[in-house]
Amino acid sequence: MGFMKKKQKEKEIKIKRKKRRQMAKIRGTKDRPRLSVFRSNKHIFSQIIDDKEGKTLVAASDKEIEKTKREKSERAFMLGELIAKKASKKAIKKVVFDRGRYKYHGRVKALADGARKAGLKF
Repeated sequence: MGFMKKKQKEKEIKIKRKKRRQMAKIRGTKDRPRLSVFRSNKHIFSQIIDDKEGKTLVAASDKEIEKTKREKSERAFMLGELIAKKASKKAIKKVVFDRGRYKYHGRVKALADGARKAGLKF
């Protein structure tokens, strides 16, 4: 195994450990599901998940938002509003925010602010 592959493997192990630690604290229920965020270099995705049943109740990504030139953080804010609107159609008002391995900063914060503005409580 080369040096770079070994470093990549160590990084993956650290990410999995951190995720396991967080999942021990954050659980979504039917009354209060989990709002999960995944961020890639180009896009941002969010899901509202019921962990007891293991089902995704609502999902959205910034790919669903109109294709105009906007900053990533603006698209994340709009995504937060979109996921909140979809959640309100399913009668979901309260969620547990799961930022994953990302800091509560930038696009993740913008998504949370957009969801709050549109009526989600967490």
